[in-house]
Amino acid sequence: MRTRRGVCYPRSDVSLDKKTVRDFPPDFMGCRKRQRLSPETAGKSDFFDVLPDDIVVSILSKLSSTARCPSDFINVLITCKRFNSLAVNSVVLCKASPKMLAVKAKKWCESAHRFLKSCADAGNVEACYTLGMIRFYCLQNRGSGASLMAKAAISSHAPALYSLAVIQFNGSGGSKNDKDLRAGVALCARASFLGHIDALRELGHCLQDGYGVRQNIAEGRRFLVQANARELAAVLSSAAASNINTHSWLTWSPHPFPQVSQRQPAVPGCPLLSDFGCNVPAPEAHPASKFLAEWFDARGGIPGPGLRLCSHVGCGRPETRKHEFRRCSVCGAVNYCSRACQALDWKLRHKNECAQVERWLDEEADGGDGNGGVDGNDDVNAVS
Repeated sequence: MRTRRGVCYPRSDVSLDKKTVRDFPPDFMGCRKRQRLSPETAGKSDFFDVLPDDIVVSILSKLSSTARCPSDFINVLITCKRFNSLAVNSVVLCKASPKMLAVKAKKWCESAHRFLKSCADAGNVEACYTLGMIRFYCLQNRGSGASLMAKAAISSHAPALYSLAVIQFNGSGGSKNDKDLRAGVALCARASFLGHIDALRELGHCLQDGYGVRQNIAEGRRFLVQANARELAAVLSSAAASNINTHSWLTWSPHPFPQVSQRQPAVPGCPLLSDFGCNVPAPEAHPASKFLAEWFDARGGIPGPGLRLCSHVGCGRPETRKHEFRRCSVCGAVNYCSRACQALDWKLRHKNECAQVERWLDEEADGGDGNGGVDGNDDVNAVS
């Protein structure tokens, strides 16, 4: 029944003093403000909100494994709260690519340290290796850094195995008596089996020189030629992906190469036959090595009083004690953490700069316990 104004009278079977109780969903919060929607989105459903978390985590895992720089992943974190919470899932962090973990030394902070630590705790071997190198050489936390690199090496991470081999060869973090040449050779053998080119080159030099292993010149030379072939294959594959012309790298010349200096006579044949690398561009350094180089370059290139950096530009390793690294036996102006770094640096630049000088009397007077000029067996022989 209605009134003249069209308003219905109350029903007689309904009590006016009773309040109607509405049924709300369990997740309803009465104090929440009503969401305001724009006219364009009003009445439209958001399909992203109904996606299960497992699908979003799978997408983020694919993104982290293919990211080309840290900003690719950070831009996702700041998109929304859901991305921010799901992107730090252990499934996502354990698949992060090396380039996503390539932190710049000038931007190093506690947040970057925590992020790398979270990735390492999630089981990311690249994060274990990168953070281990930073802690061992930059932050001088030798025990923690070595344990992180060992964690990556257990998972058959070739760069970690090679870095531990360099530590064993030099006795880094300790004294000269802490060297373990046999352990270094074993680690190099494992890393070279996994395809690490520098480890294979180091193993070849150890066999040629009888350093930590029984001398076998023929087998050592075979390993060096094999390392050159692997280096060439890696550079050619990357150049093919970048559409770079590589014809000049593979040109065979029956005539001798021009004589560079009196100490370096002209040699015939293809540069592939050299024990010290092919005539190809230098391979790209690992992000951890780039971090070390940037870290110490920002500090004037001096890791500490009386300490030196490895002269190979793609290495970045510093000495942990005086006279730890080997020096060139001819000029004495450069020093290297390994024979592989010496071979690469000789090919890239040092063969044009090396000149015989007087022995290093000032360092002999220091009486260092490392691989200085006093101990001739530890000098790096220049390549003629």
